[in-house]
Amino acid sequence: MAAAAVRYLRSVKAAPQREPVEVLPRPELRCVGEDERAPVGQAEFRRVLGNFATGVAVVTAPATTIGGPPAGFACQSFSSLSLDPPLVAFMVGRTSTTWPRIARAGAFCVNVLSAGQGELCRAFAVSGADKFAGVTYDAAPVSGSPRLAGTLAWIDCTIHAVHTGGDHLIVVGRVEALGASDGDEAPLLFHKGRFL
Repeated sequence: MAAAAVRYLRSVKAAPQREPVEVLPRPELRCVGEDERAPVGQAEFRRVLGNFATGVAVVTAPATTIGGPPAGFACQSFSSLSLDPPLVAFMVGRTSTTWPRIARAGAFCVNVLSAGQGELCRAFAVSGADKFAGVTYDAAPVSGSPRLAGTLAWIDCTIHAVHTGGDHLIVVGRVEALGASDGDEAPLLFHKGRFL
């Protein structure tokens, strides 16, 4: 899956409209050896980090084949990253079956969910299902990614960079267009394993 992202990023390097990004030295990374104890257990890590409430979004991408389905997954690890240039980031597990489709598309739309969209989030969290069945959406203006109806905000992006982060990938998107609803509805929040 990372190979598709690398191919895409190499193809856009020659694009004249993109500003060069300063390459920083990579930190030295290593895995915990079999004879070493991990610094913290996974269960304890989840328990403690679950105290940090996050917003919830659905990341979507257009179909990469004619007549094929669009791609999408529920994501709670999304953040704004930079104002100049306008960048956002999301993290996705390396084992995700949706990520390779987003990487092939080279673009995505982040749909920020409202408090009443918990069921929509659950539908996009299921692997292998038709996640778009019965879901109302239109095309985001630049990428054509699905822009879901009833969300608080949408951010239409092209893939800018992909970095490794342990068992996840850190996907950086360059914001091409965005918008927000006019209402005062609260966001969907995730805290200690449940929606708030």
